[in-house]
Amino acid sequence: MLQRAARAVDRWYRPVAAPERLAALRLLVGGFAVAYLALRMPNLLGLHGLGGFHPVGVASILPAPLPPAAVVAQAVLALLLGLAFTLGLAFRVSGPAFALALLWVLTYRNAWGMIFHTENLLVLHTLALGCSRAGDVWSLDARRARRRGAVPPVPSTSYGWPLRLLALLTVGSYFVAGVAKLRLSGFGWATSDLLRNYIAYDNLRKHLLGDWYSPLGGWLVGYAWLFPPLATASLLLELLAPVALVGPKLARIWALLAWAFHLGVWAIMAIFFPYPLLGLAFAPLFAVERLPLFRRLARPRH
Repeated sequence: MLQRAARAVDRWYRPVAAPERLAALRLLVGGFAVAYLALRMPNLLGLHGLGGFHPVGVASILPAPLPPAAVVAQAVLALLLGLAFTLGLAFRVSGPAFALALLWVLTYRNAWGMIFHTENLLVLHTLALGCSRAGDVWSLDARRARRRGAVPPVPSTSYGWPLRLLALLTVGSYFVAGVAKLRLSGFGWATSDLLRNYIAYDNLRKHLLGDWYSPLGGWLVGYAWLFPPLATASLLLELLAPVALVGPKLARIWALLAWAFHLGVWAIMAIFFPYPLLGLAFAPLFAVERLPLFRRLARPRH
């Protein structure tokens, strides 16, 4: 019975999948990561001379901030590796190299002030893709292989397990967030004014500092009865995230609700989470290779 259960788990975790789906995720996640690094480049390079250096994660090995030249070099290197990752150029090297560079650069940035937990899923997805065969098709490597007459890759479990891992990372990140709420606040998160107070504090702080805040959130905190149901819904959304792994229909429902949750956060707290709001956090749950964006890359199988 144990062997039968183990085989069932193995079949579930390592399904046969087409290489195009993994390649589509490489293009989507890699493209977002490159754009994210490019847009945040002034911030990544503007840390010289700032106080409050408290390294976290992999950056904890540093006793002091890096020299300015090293900060510039690591950011530029990450950007170049990101382009190679996305285009599928020397992916066996650029895949893991970019994943590690992205982890390092964003962790180093988090050594100053707030830790941006919203970047965690992006980094985890990049690490999973970088250690997979996501560059086998729809890549510069694949183009060179075709010119040499190489046999095109066919669907296999080698492409299935990374897809399952990516989906597990998405679902797991939301589930962990729900567990963290229970550990920190218990069920009081759903029954008290914790969420209301947090929204009021966040918007007031931003208003006093002259930052962009949400007038809608400031108005809604006047209606106390709204917030226990909202807090309960957010908690259930996170704790029930594993239902997205049951099948495509439940995955669509859960992903839509999770996307709506982030839209609500943007509306009432003026906090924009680009990775989930652009749908990329939920991309591993779907057949993204069928998107119109990839129609020109699609090719008939031989």
